[in-house]
Parts: sequence; C-alpha cells; structure tokens
Amino acid sequence: MERSRMQEEEYYNKGERVYEETSTVDWRGRPSNPNKHGGMRAAVFVLGLQGFEIMGIAAVGNNLISYVINEMHFSLSKSANTVTNFIGTLFILALFGGYLSDSYLSSFSTILIFAFLELSGFILLSVQAHLPQLKPPKCNMLSDSGDEQCVEAKGMQALIFFVALYLVALGSGCVKPNLIAHGADQFSPNQSKKLSTYFNSAYFAFSMGELVALTLLVYVQTHSGMDVGFGVSAAAMAMGLISFISGAFLYKNKPPQGSILSPIAQVFVAATLKRKHVCPSDLVMSHGIYHKEPNCDKPISSSFGNPHPTERFRFLNKACIKLQDGNIQKESPWRLCSVSQVEQVKILISIIPIFASTIVFNTILAQLQTFSVQQGSSMNTKLTETFRIPPASLQAIPYIMLIFIVPLYDTFFVPFARKITGHDSGITPLQRIGTGLFLATFSMISAALMEKKRRNAAVNENVTLSIFWITPQFLIFGISEMFTAVGLVEFFYKQPLKGMQSFLTAITYCSYSFGFFLSSVLVTLVNKATSDSSGAGWLSNNNLNKDKVDHFYWLLAVLSFINFLNYLFWATWYSNINQSPLLVIAQHGPNNLKVGGGDAIYPLNDII
Repeated sequence: MERSRMQEEEYYNKGERVYEETSTVDWRGRPSNPNKHGGMRAAVFVLGLQGFEIMGIAAVGNNLISYVINEMHFSLSKSANTVTNFIGTLFILALFGGYLSDSYLSSFSTILIFAFLELSGFILLSVQAHLPQLKPPKCNMLSDSGDEQCVEAKGMQALIFFVALYLVALGSGCVKPNLIAHGADQFSPNQSKKLSTYFNSAYFAFSMGELVALTLLVYVQTHSGMDVGFGVSAAAMAMGLISFISGAFLYKNKPPQGSILSPIAQVFVAATLKRKHVCPSDLVMSHGIYHKEPNCDKPISSSFGNPHPTERFRFLNKACIKLQDGNIQKESPWRLCSVSQVEQVKILISIIPIFASTIVFNTILAQLQTFSVQQGSSMNTKLTETFRIPPASLQAIPYIMLIFIVPLYDTFFVPFARKITGHDSGITPLQRIGTGLFLATFSMISAALMEKKRRNAAVNENVTLSIFWITPQFLIFGISEMFTAVGLVEFFYKQPLKGMQSFLTAITYCSYSFGFFLSSVLVTLVNKATSDSSGAGWLSNNNLNKDKVDHFYWLLAVLSFINFLNYLFWATWYSNINQSPLLVIAQHGPNNLKVGGGDAIYPLNDII
C-alpha cells in the first residue's frame, strides 16, 4: 500500500511537470501575473484577428481565379494551377510558422511579423488591381480569340502579382496556427472548461469571417471591382492587427524552447545506432538508473518521465540505453536520449493516424467548393425578380447556420454532456472528431441524391430546380466541420508535448492540403477508370447534364464511411496505448488521477 502511494505521488509529481504552464512572460519579458494577464479577456483580442484575417483571405481566395483570368489574362489551366498552388502553399507554410514560433520566436512575435507581411500582400494586390500600368490591356477573354488580342501578364506585371500573392500566402500560413495556439496559451492548465469554450469561440470567429467574406466582400468584388475588393481585404486585415496589438499588455507569452525537431531526430538516430543492443523489458529504476545490462539512463534534466519507458514502439527505447563500458565521458545527445525525449516521440508517432483520418474529410470539402458550386451554377439562382444568388456564396449557407449553432452548442450541449461524461469539453476531442467524420458521409449522400434529382429534372423534364435544393449537403457538412475541425485542433493542442503547441496546431492545416491533393488524384483516377470507348468518364465533360457527378458523390460517401471505420480503429488504438498515468494527468489535470482500467477520475488528494 505504501509503495502504491509512493508511485501515485511519483506519477503526480511527474504529471504536474507535464501539465503545468510553461513559464510565461508579459510583453516586457517579465514573469506574467495571473491576475493581470491571460484569460478570455486577453483571448478576445486574438479572436478579433482570427475573424478579420479569415475574412480577408477568404475574400481573396474565392474570387482569385476570376481575377487571374479576367485581369491577368492567364489561361484556364494556368489560372487553376495558380489558385491551387496558392492554397497548397498557404497551408503547407503553416508548418514553417509553427516551427518558427516554438523554436525561435514566440507566437506573439510570429503573428505580429507575418500579419504585417500578409497586410502588405493585400495592399500590393489592391494597388496592382487599381493601376492600369501594372496589368495587361483590358480585353474579353471569353469572346476575343488569339493571343494577339488578350496579352498575358508577364515580366514585371507578373512578378508584382506573384510577390503580392505569396506575401499573402506566407503571412496567412504562418499566422493561422499561431493564432489558435496563442489564444489557447492565455488559459492555465486547470482552466480546461474555459479552454474548450475558447476553441468553440475561435470556430465562431472563423464562421463569422467566412460568412462576411462569402456574402458582403464577394458582392463588393463583383460590383465594385477587384481593386476595391482587395482593398477591403487589406482593411479587414488592418482592423484585425489593431485588435491583436490592443491586447498586447494582457497577453501571457510563452518563450521559444529552442529547436523542436532536433530532439526528435536525436531519438531516431540514437535508436538506429543502438539497434543491435537489447533493452530488457523488466527494467527496475533506482535513483534514475536502470540496473540491468545494458543499462538505460534517464537524466535528471528530463522535463517529464514515466517510471520506465512504455512498451509501444519499443524499438525507440534503445535510444536511452546507456552503455556501461567504463568510460565516464558523457555520451553525445545523438547517441543517448532521455526517457521523456523518447516518450514524446512516441506520442508524436501515435497521433499521425488521427491526423491522416481527416484527409478524406477535407477531400469532401474540396467537392463542396468545386462540383457543388458547379451544381448551383446550373440551377435557378433567382431569389427575387432582380436578385440572383452567386453560386460561390452557397458556401456561406453552413456559416449562417453555425453562427447560431456554435453558441448553442457551447451554452447548452456542453454543460448537459458534461454532467453525463464528466469531461470538461462535454465529449472528448476524439469523440468530437469521430462525430464529424460520421456526419460527413451523409453530406455526400445528400449531394448524390440531389444531383440525380437535378439532372433528371433538367434532362427528362426540362425543369431547372431551385438552388435551395442543394443546401442540405452544405448544412450537414457545416455541422460536420464544427465537430471535426474544432475537435482536431483541441486534440492536437492538448497533447503533452512541451513547447510544440503551435507546430502541432499547424499540422492540422496540412490536412487541407492533402485533402485537396487527394481530390485531384481521385478525379483523375475516376475519369480513367470510368472512361468508355469514346473516352468519356463520369467527370470528363464540362456539362453536368452529361457527367455522372452523382456517381462520384456516392463513391465519396463510401470512402467517407470506410474512413470513419478506419478512424474508429485508430482512435481506439490511441486510447488503449495512452492510458499511462502521465497522459491521464495531462488530459484531466494535475489534481486528478485515473486509477486502474475503469473510467473514473479520482481527485489525487483523496487517494494519497
């Protein structure tokens, strides 16, 4: 019994070191004061930039292809590649922003620097769109024929455009992950309820920004010109920066921890170099040294640790084998790693399948931004006799709904679910992700049914259905995204990987890039697999009435459901291998301990 108590105290002390706040400082570099810094009053200024930034970038992204075709006179293929490269680069750069923040700059400094770069890009785009000398001569790309009449932007004109565009991509890519992480950093580890509310509030700010971009800003761009539209994006970004800077005196800032990739690489190198050594499974720890040959050492400088290395990914345990060859000289960190270092790498590996399970989800999102918009273009878009709904604005439908659902979810559902589950977030992040992945399947089922109905009405009855018939697929996916996107960010941020929160948040954005890339691959493969003797496949025509888009939607629905089952497997696997007291403390707080194999969480003070 005494030994059990000592183990629990050891688990508490080690878990507390994982779960406690990293030392935070104020804007002058002095230790932060919990009575003056942090909390929702500080996070609300971050949410301001969150909403305004997405407002500006979404307005540019949604009409960018129209601008490069009509103003820059790029070909359709080059225009499409310009847009996809821009989006892909933006999300991939999130990794760079997260790495830079955690390793060398604070999240506050990273946001400030790259937000100004993004603003500079918006301004430069607006200036180019406004000045005729920075664009090729006007012409109608649809009616004119020949390169002689429509001159493509080249030389300095193209250079200015791409510099402006990729300033926006660099700025936005590096700002996005740090916004989420910096806002979450304002809450202490024992404020998990408020942290959950913050993540929901961040998604609410995102929804509001998207809604304004897809309605008001798209309308301005369409009726007042792209120069005014880009200028409005710049104004929105400037307002976001003002909001962010206004909270500088209230922020808690986490200093950078040094390179976050070197310790990870050291584990793999050390484990590989010592691959021929055997580390026994029945290690006994005494004064931090494992006394069976060959010995494993856990240096005192470790930030956290288990009583012994876990059995998962056991090969990596070899990285902490200390060779007892009589040489008292300290081994290189590339040959000897701490137990905590090895365990952090194991955690990083174990969350990769969870991340991978969201790629198909974002492939579905790509369809709602492409084929579903084409569906809307072939339907009756008249709202009144004089007003038509822009097909691109269909994406605003879920956000109109979400600005009401997200507050209701946080106000009513979370407290109700909390009483049942005992979890501060109502349901766990893994459960939230799974719910969203499950609902995404029904979005594609709805899309397939509606597309078949639309095509039959157009081909067989010569009737054009109202655009509102396809709103269910957007509504269902909107709810699905609320669960999956927020759950994924919360899941990654709460991983007990010290000093890597911005980088982990950045990983979630890579899912968008991979999802859009997978969409392109699927379209190509489906066309090849379904081509007949004439070369026509499901998606080979430009006419939706001749294509079989509904078949493609059914394929995505099946893939989505299979992906959901795949996710259930990996989520269960992750839960089973991460039941060490260390990780439970990291999830439930340093004052609680999960005992045995049950679900109960006990206050540690009641046990000891």
